[in-house]
Amino acid sequence: MTTTAKPKSLFRYADGRLPNTLAIGYTLFGYVGGIALLFAGSAWLNALGTLLLAHAMIIAAYLIHEFAHGTIFSVPRHNVWAGNLCSWMAGSCYAEFQDLRKKHMRHHVDRADVITFDSKAFLLACPGWVRRLVLALEWAYIPAVELIMHGYVIVLPFITGNDKHRARRRQVALTLAVRGLLFTVMGLVSLKALALYLLAWLIMLSVLRFADAYQHTYDAFAVLEEGAVPDDKPRDRRYEQQNTFSNVVSLRWPALNLLLLNFSYHNAHHEKPVAPWYRLPRLHEELYGSAYAQVIPMRQLLGPFHRYRLKRVLSDDYGVVGEGPGKAEGFYGAVGVSFLTAV
Repeated sequence: MTTTAKPKSLFRYADGRLPNTLAIGYTLFGYVGGIALLFAGSAWLNALGTLLLAHAMIIAAYLIHEFAHGTIFSVPRHNVWAGNLCSWMAGSCYAEFQDLRKKHMRHHVDRADVITFDSKAFLLACPGWVRRLVLALEWAYIPAVELIMHGYVIVLPFITGNDKHRARRRQVALTLAVRGLLFTVMGLVSLKALALYLLAWLIMLSVLRFADAYQHTYDAFAVLEEGAVPDDKPRDRRYEQQNTFSNVVSLRWPALNLLLLNFSYHNAHHEKPVAPWYRLPRLHEELYGSAYAQVIPMRQLLGPFHRYRLKRVLSDDYGVVGEGPGKAEGFYGAVGVSFLTAV
C-alpha cells in the first residue's frame, strides 16, 4: 500500500493566508492602478496615482524582506519567484534576489552592517565637485547616495574581474534593455507619466532610507563578499538589542505601522526573524511592552533626519542615542544600508 505525500499549503503559516493575500493583492493593484492614474488628464488623479504607486513600491520592498526570510510561502522557490517579481516593481531587479537575501542574512548573523561598497570612502576619494554635487542633492532631499548604490549594482558586472559578477553581464544587460524599452514606451505615450513614475520611485527610496537610517547603531564594515567581520567585541543578542531600535510610525495608532508592513517593530523582528510581519505588533507587546527604551517614534526622528542629512553622508558614526524624550536629538542615522542593494 502506497501513500501519497500531502501537498504543502501555499502559505508557510496558516494564519498568514488572509493578511498575505491582502498585502500581495494591494501591492499588485497599487502598482498597476497607480501607473494607470499617471496617464490621467486630472492633476488630482496624477497625484493620487503617484502616491499609490510609491506606496505599492514600498510594500513590495518590504515584501522582498519577508520573502528573504521565508515567512510568506511554504515552498522556498515560491518565495524566490515572488521576491524577483517584487524586485522588478521596486527597481532592485539588477541584483539577484538570492544575493539580496544573502546580504541581509549576514546583517542578522554578524550583527553588523556588512557592505562591499563603502559609499563614504568612495565619496571622499571622488573629485571635490562630485562630492559637492552629491551633498547638494542630499541637501535637497534627493537620495543621491542610494542612487549611487543602485547604480553601482548595475555597473559592477562590467567593471569587475570577479567571475561571479562578470557572469551576470548578460542578465543585467537584458534587464536594462527590457526596462529601458518599457520606460521609452511610457515616455513616448506621456512624458508626464514617466516623470511621475520616477518621482514615485524616489519617494519609495526616501521612505525606505528614513526607516533604515534609525533602526541600528551597528558597526559598519566594508569587507569582501566572503570576508569576516572583525572579532573585536561580543556581538551577542544583548549587543543586538541594545543597538537595534523600533522606530514605530505611531504609538498612539499602531495600525499606522501597516504603512511600512510593520517593519518598524524592528527589535521584535531581530529577536525572532522568522516571525511574519502581521505578528510583529503582538510579539513586540509580549516581549517589551509599551515603554521599551529602544522604541523611538518616527515623529522624534524627523528633526534629526532633516538636521543631519548632510552629516550622515560622510560621518564615521551614527551619532549618539540618549535617554528620555529627546534621546534621538544626537542620532545622525545610517546611510547606504538598504536591503535593496546587494553590495
